[in-house]
Amino acid sequence: MNDLAFAVPLWAWAALTAGIAAMLAVDLLAHRDSHVIGFREAALWSAAWIAAGLAFGLVLWAWQGGEAAGTYYAGYLIEKALSIDNVFVFALVLSFFAVPDAYHHKVLFWGVLGALAARLVFIFVGAELLHVFFWTAYLFGAFLIWTGWRMAFGHDQEVHPDRNPLVRLVRRVVPTDPRYHGDRFFVRLNGRRTATLLLVVLVAVEATDLVFAVDSVAAVLAVTTNTFLVWAANAFAVLGLRSLYFCLAGLLRRFRYLHYGLAVLLAFAGVKLILSETPVGKLPVPVTLGVIVAVLAASIGWSLAAGPAESAGPAGPAESDRTPPDPARPDPADRAVHRHG
Repeated sequence: MNDLAFAVPLWAWAALTAGIAAMLAVDLLAHRDSHVIGFREAALWSAAWIAAGLAFGLVLWAWQGGEAAGTYYAGYLIEKALSIDNVFVFALVLSFFAVPDAYHHKVLFWGVLGALAARLVFIFVGAELLHVFFWTAYLFGAFLIWTGWRMAFGHDQEVHPDRNPLVRLVRRVVPTDPRYHGDRFFVRLNGRRTATLLLVVLVAVEATDLVFAVDSVAAVLAVTTNTFLVWAANAFAVLGLRSLYFCLAGLLRRFRYLHYGLAVLLAFAGVKLILSETPVGKLPVPVTLGVIVAVLAASIGWSLAAGPAESAGPAGPAESDRTPPDPARPDPADRAVHRHG
């Protein structure tokens, strides 16, 4: 498939990776103590992450021109928009396991590290498949259209975080204590190294993010198969996921129709990917950016005009005094939650 191509020297990859690692280190040092992150602090951090993502686009503009920068911004906006749906599901998972508020950031920080690693693998594998086998564009496109349909019409399906196969595997393989021990993932009990419930929560967060990673990476690959741009768009969008969670977790019920906008974006990305292997070719970057902005603005405006849903399920972090589910008893029928998206 024809796509934006420019030489990316090794030093550019190294600089981008080092920059991401440095930002993660700053975030870890700034939150090395377990404390409840308030809205004001989260908003400041979110503004910093968004500023970093937008600034990288300006660097691309100066380095490779407006087309490269516009392509990056299109991918960044798609990934950032889809990450809002991640936030809702993360809020449900943390609420389901009754994670104390002070430990949310640690779980999400390590969850983001896993998310970045998974996305890096998906990016290179997906881009290589699209380059070598042109017909994979039709498969990826159909997958995105189907995902969009499922997001629009199947977002109320029940999800049981404790029934996830990876969570079950952890419980079977690793001795697990059904309690929290501060913000520690492992403790030593009776001379035996034992996983805490917080590790089970981390695995649940990582497992749910894998599903989102496939959707979002495929959507950005529909914009461009340039691995440098796709990786940068994903990385900068995911870096702000933790702060976005603390900003939006308590406000998500106000975006009751946002999932329709996200569904339209996924379907649009699927159609765009399929068209890239037809005589129509790739849609111009300004058209892509315009559709993304218009769809997001329409779905958010519709949500705000309609007001919050009467019953939106858990919309924020869990209360610290709730009793967490017992990992020794899988499949509790009375602990179902609803997945948004």
